[in-house]
Formats: sequence, C-alpha cells, structure tokens
Amino acid sequence: MTSATSLLATLPGTRYTDPAEFAREQQHLLERHWFCAARCADLDTPGSYRTAQVGRENVVLVRDRDGVLRAFLNVCRHRGARLCTAQSGAVRRSLQCPYHAWTYGLDGRLVSAPNLAGMPDLDRTAYGLHRVALHEWLGYAWVCLAPEPPSFDATVRAQVTERLGDARAVERYGVERLALGRRVSYDVAANWKLIVENFMECYHCATIHPELTEVLPEFAGGLAAQYWVGHGPEFGSEVDGFTVDGGAGFARLPEVPASHDRRYYAATVRPQVFLNLLPDHVVLHRMVPLSPARTLVECDWLYDPRVIASGDDVSRSVELFHRVNLQDFEACERTQPSMDSRAYRAGGVLVPSEHHLAGFHAWVDEELAAGERAAAG
Repeated sequence: MTSATSLLATLPGTRYTDPAEFAREQQHLLERHWFCAARCADLDTPGSYRTAQVGRENVVLVRDRDGVLRAFLNVCRHRGARLCTAQSGAVRRSLQCPYHAWTYGLDGRLVSAPNLAGMPDLDRTAYGLHRVALHEWLGYAWVCLAPEPPSFDATVRAQVTERLGDARAVERYGVERLALGRRVSYDVAANWKLIVENFMECYHCATIHPELTEVLPEFAGGLAAQYWVGHGPEFGSEVDGFTVDGGAGFARLPEVPASHDRRYYAATVRPQVFLNLLPDHVVLHRMVPLSPARTLVECDWLYDPRVIASGDDVSRSVELFHRVNLQDFEACERTQPSMDSRAYRAGGVLVPSEHHLAGFHAWVDEELAAGERAAAG
C-alpha cells in the first residue's frame, strides 16, 4: 500500500472541461474499447432494434431473422442520413432509410432502393451497412468500433477477474439469466471521468451516503470495496438485506455461494460500466459520455426471474441504490463547474484511501497515447 505520507496528484481540471480533450477521448479511447451498448433481452424478437451512442458514432443493434444479434453504424450508405432515428423499435424484415428509401436486410446487406435497377454496377454487399464488432456477455451486447478490436477476454473479462480475484466469481451470479426489475436513466451534468472516480472510491461515503453506510458499515471508514482484490464488505449485524431500510430482500441467487452471502462486490469495467453484485440481485450501470460536461447513465436492477414473475415488490432494494445514485450524481454535478476554476488548474490531490484512482488516471493517459500512436500509423 502506498505510504500515507505520499501525495498523488489528480488530473488537471481542464481534462474534464476541454472540448478538444473530450474529442480525443471519443476517438482514441471510447471508440477503441469494448462498449456496453444494450441489454440483449431488450432485443428479444427478430426485427427489434436499439440505437446507442458510442464515442462520435451512433450504432444500431438489431436482431436478425435467425435470432442473431448484429450491430452496424447507423448511417445510410447513400447520402449519410441516420437510418434509425428512434432509440428503440421494431421492423419486420428490413431497415429502411426515411430519406430516400434505401433498404437493408437485417444482415446489413443492401436489398433495394428506388431506381436501383438502373445501377447494375452497384455492389449491394459493398454498399451494405458498416458492420460493428459485437460480443454478448452477462446478458448485454458489447460493441467495439476499432478496426481490430482488442481481445474481449483480455480486456473486459480480465478487469472483472482482477477485481474479484476469481475468473468464475461473476459467473456464479448468472447475470445473463436475470430479469429486469427496474431501469432508471439519469442525465448527469458532469464529465464521465468524475463519475468513474466517484464510483471507485468511498472517501465520500460517510458524508453523503447515510443509507448505504447503515447497510455497509465498513464504508463509513472511507475505503471502497474496490480497494482490495476479492473483498466484499459485509452487511451490518442488524441488517437483513440490501434494502433502503435494511429489511430482508429476496432469496440468494441460486449459484451464489454462502461465502458471498450478506456481502457486496463492485467492479469498474473501463471505460463505462459499473457492476454491483448483491446476494439477491445485480445492479449494472452503463455510462454514455455525450459532452465534456454531460453523461447519460442507464441503471438496471436485475433479479431472479421468479421474483419478477411473482410480482414481488422490488422497490425497497431499488430505492437504496437509486438514492446512492442521486447522491453521487449531485456530488459530481457540484464538482464539474469547479474544474474550470483557476484554483483547480493544476488539479487536486488524492488522499491515501483514493490512491487507487491514480491507476485509472494512468490508464486514461496510456490509452489516449496508444490511440494516437495507432492513428498516426
């Protein structure tokens, strides 16, 4: 552990406000990494689609007639109009551009267009939609815009394994088999890195999270779950479940071992996913950075399908993390305006319980440099 007397600097304030810096992050970081774009169950029937903003690009994910999930850049190859303008929807057999009616099969191939017969030399495959790499994991669709995507196992899976200390630990929660109990979207007036940093540390927990520290008393001491590999803070002795009042939740998920009962585990999957593992449910946050000072966060509460099918009330467990979210995002929004202050021009300082945030800052710098080297050839 780093000495309590050593000081580590944060990133300079302009790294959270400068449009040019955000453009660098979009191109060289967000568009090079696996990005969690949608929950697979939201596209459960052939023809269902959902759009997602990934860096500077808009992506459309669609379930084809064979049940395969595919992803394409949401751009018509004719004159560049956005193909799907709604966030989600369903089509029968094809995606049709609303501008000039160029029509694409659900496999991305150009199938028809007005006066297409007069262009016999047009290669319908070459002028099909631009395909995007896609990988399904934990019941979510992850996409990557890089021409040669990095290994999913060596990047995404490895981050969760590194945090939990066991490659099989997350699989025991059966996230891909869980049912959606609640979804809340938050429009946060803060830079995405501030939100990541907030989630990774608990120095603030005793100050702004009274409900959370009642359930997880260890957090009142300032050390986050992510400070130690494999550690999961234990519920308080008078707490029965991860609920807003500490009352009982639901039965433990079928494959979660007794060693993980009454404990909370968290993992940050860079660049934009927070994974929260509880004995009876899972909470997954997906961030969508939109500007230097605006980030959308979509938060899913996932439960055993039998809980949802029975109509059981999930509001008490939802309310706990919803309050934590509101408290966290308010803190980030309070911080964002000061990033432009002359007082924060050189940045701030990390206290010892935040020293692991320096690893995140280093990762951002390393990935930006790697992206710029790749772009330069």
